[in-house]
Amino acid sequence: MSSSFQAEAYIKIAVAMAIVGSSVVVGKLIVSSFPIFIASELRFVIAVIILIPLLLRQERRFPVIDKKHLIIMFLQAFTGIFLFNVFMLYGLKYTTAMEAGIIMSTLPAVVGIVAYIFLREKMTIHQGVGILFAVFGVLVMTFVGGKIGDSYSWFGNLLVFGAVLGETFFITLGKFVSNQLSPLVITTMVSIFGLIMFLPFALIEAKDFNFSSVGVGDWLNILYFGIVVTIVAFLLMYQGLAKVPASSAGVLTSMLPVSSTILSFLILKESITSSHFIGIFLVIVAIFLISRDGSEREKSQDLSRTS
Repeated sequence: MSSSFQAEAYIKIAVAMAIVGSSVVVGKLIVSSFPIFIASELRFVIAVIILIPLLLRQERRFPVIDKKHLIIMFLQAFTGIFLFNVFMLYGLKYTTAMEAGIIMSTLPAVVGIVAYIFLREKMTIHQGVGILFAVFGVLVMTFVGGKIGDSYSWFGNLLVFGAVLGETFFITLGKFVSNQLSPLVITTMVSIFGLIMFLPFALIEAKDFNFSSVGVGDWLNILYFGIVVTIVAFLLMYQGLAKVPASSAGVLTSMLPVSSTILSFLILKESITSSHFIGIFLVIVAIFLISRDGSEREKSQDLSRTS
């Protein structure tokens, strides 16, 4: 694989995580209008309605998937979709979107550690330094510019970190199927699993919810969640995961807090400080280091193949 394809994979994952970061802000708006399980169910209803026809058009028929891959995708849906959404959306009831994004930026370190332990991925110097820069950026934004223990409950922090763990296993498990199945097949299946998981809870909430109270803007937020956050971000993530190690993808998840911090300031009018800008700069340095590591590794592999 050429360095240009490697760079393209990094860009796709970075864009995907920036979109996930925007979902923190949109999620803050959604939980003020919709019950959490109804919002999540509607998101995956929209995604599945779009994805199944796309999949049938590409594959000509619904693909036959072996039991092992189905189990992995089910676990992905449970950890990275069901638990992630429940923890994140409930956490947003107790915290600001900006601070939730900052807590989410522990992802690089958590993914790197999990990939090292479970996937036995070797950690290069650039990867290690990149993770350190990302973590240091998180610490600066959290303990210098953040308002932990002041503006929101510790319970909200704990829930958001639960979302971090869910996303971590979503990315890590994705490495087991990203090279075996197409991004469209995986995205469709995890969305179907997500729809099934949220359905019983959504039906219970729907009994007492007045849908006529929801405005046009609220429905547009649901559409954004279903189309952009679910379909576009998932496809980009799986396309990238097929070409880069999980630990590298973990560093690129640092784009999540960058996106959520900037959008929290622009859309929700939450305060942003100089420490947030310093943290964002450190995150960008981390991404540069890990991207450089991938390019150098590809060059060395190309040289060894030609020699």
